[in-house]
Amino acid sequence: MHQSYDSESQGPLHGFRVIDMTRLAAGNMMTHMLADFGAEVIKIERPGRGDDLRRFGTDESWWKVYARSKKSLSLDFSTADGREILLRLIKSADVLSENFLPGTLERWKLGPDELWELNPGLIIVRISGWGQTGPYAHKPGFGSLIEGMSGFAAMTGWEDRPPLLPPLALADMVAGITGFGGIQAALISRLRGDSRGQVIDLSLFEPLFAVLGPLAAEYETTGVVPRRTGNRGDVAAPRNVYPTSDGKHVAMSASMQSMWEKLAIAIDRPELIQDEKYATSASRVENAEELDDIIAEVMRSRTLEENLAYYETQGVTVGPILDIEDLIDHPYIRGRNVLEDFDDPDLSRLPMHHVFPRLSETPGVIRSPAPAIGQDNNEILESLGYDRADIDKLTQEGVI
Repeated sequence: MHQSYDSESQGPLHGFRVIDMTRLAAGNMMTHMLADFGAEVIKIERPGRGDDLRRFGTDESWWKVYARSKKSLSLDFSTADGREILLRLIKSADVLSENFLPGTLERWKLGPDELWELNPGLIIVRISGWGQTGPYAHKPGFGSLIEGMSGFAAMTGWEDRPPLLPPLALADMVAGITGFGGIQAALISRLRGDSRGQVIDLSLFEPLFAVLGPLAAEYETTGVVPRRTGNRGDVAAPRNVYPTSDGKHVAMSASMQSMWEKLAIAIDRPELIQDEKYATSASRVENAEELDDIIAEVMRSRTLEENLAYYETQGVTVGPILDIEDLIDHPYIRGRNVLEDFDDPDLSRLPMHHVFPRLSETPGVIRSPAPAIGQDNNEILESLGYDRADIDKLTQEGVI
């Protein structure tokens, strides 16, 4: 059953206007979450070309998912009339997000000081690879560079093979979710009267670095550089991916001592609990390869479903390795509405992830499909005081 877009639901961020001048993944991740929770998000797009996210990947799926619930204003703000429209829009806004190379807004005379003269309460989110300050501020910063330099890639993969970059826009997405929280903190501060407008300096590097664990603290105290361990953990064992008899795989983690003891009993090897090679987490990590061989032999004796059923009865944490073909109609996904299906002119259905996080009293909703370039020009410009003749003239001149 296809879901309907809910254009009437207000959401907890209703009444806040967000001007989104970002392109590609991080900014769109951030602002799609704001839009889902009720903020009016207005995408500023280049006339005739639009956001580069429209051409991300092999189809328009990225745009359709991460531009949902937003409005589109096509605008060439390099023209005098376009700049005037942008300034009027900024004057009416609560938040402005951008991801140009640091210093670009200042060159355009649109830096924070100029914008705060128009709108003292404006929250300005500045997304960049390396941040607005520091020795790398002037460098372009795509997510792959951050994933490489942050320590992520050095930790990922197998020790005898090259480091691995993630097969997704990981740094961008982590930064986008971080920005969603940062904007709300700034709005709360402004509402309390603790601040007026302020800049949120959001690098791609710092959020990703923060979620990698206490790397610096551990290195300082132990001198150890994390090595690539494949699917094994470097702080607890056993943790790995194991093949099953039907050519599929399960993931298993028994990092807690109590879980390890349950596992040893479940694989009919209770003597391993007292074996000095496996008695403690540290000794299991040291002997992880041998321990994995023992576990893998047992896992290979059952199919995927047989393993899942058996270990559930034993209270051991084993789960399936699934891909999107397995997931799209999986009972968990559909039972919790992790995905919702919407009508789409190009697809029989457009499955999109549900709004997250889930608020019990003021939940977010998906309000509208991703817009066409300039779809909302008339509505937005009329809200700024332009009449239909003005809008027609701006359209003819290529300003919008």
